[in-house]
Amino acid sequence: MIAYISGTVVNRTEDAIIIDNQGIGYYIYYGRPETVALDTQMIVHTYQHVREDAIILFGFESRQDLAVFTQLISVKGVGPKTGLAILSKVSPQDLILAVDQEDLKFLKTLPGVGPKMASQILLDLKGKFVSTGKDAPKTEKTSPNIEEAMDALMTLGFKRAEVGSIKNELTLYEQQDVNALIKYGLQLMNARRRG
Repeated sequence: MIAYISGTVVNRTEDAIIIDNQGIGYYIYYGRPETVALDTQMIVHTYQHVREDAIILFGFESRQDLAVFTQLISVKGVGPKTGLAILSKVSPQDLILAVDQEDLKFLKTLPGVGPKMASQILLDLKGKFVSTGKDAPKTEKTSPNIEEAMDALMTLGFKRAEVGSIKNELTLYEQQDVNALIKYGLQLMNARRRG
């Protein structure tokens, strides 16, 4: 079992990064590869998925993210690619929050998750994340403007887990002015609710 790979990011695809470790290039499926800079050194914590026809690596920035992914794919019907797609759209913290609050509506907005799977996620994971204790994911530092914009969206009636699901988009948005972030956040939330 490969626990992690340390090396240089030499290439990215739509859904993966390639890391060179002592002349060997590892193809690792990764949520939001566009956020990883090329030619940088990094450690990727990995989950090794073995099929009859392939050995596939799924990579994560931290052990905590990997722990949440492992819990997620223990749910009946959630495979590694679906699990990675979910965690590329929502932070582990917000997924845990949605499960704890039994937010079925929010879970159904996640990629590859329909009503049946959303119910299964709640059934299989409710109360499971508490046991992670010290290993529970820590909320990464967010800029004050993004926090203010997220608070404003919650004041407008959106749930915390819903707002948390667009945090990555807000962080990457070119305009970091609070009002611009709120306006962009509203566009994202309304698009998701319509979809």
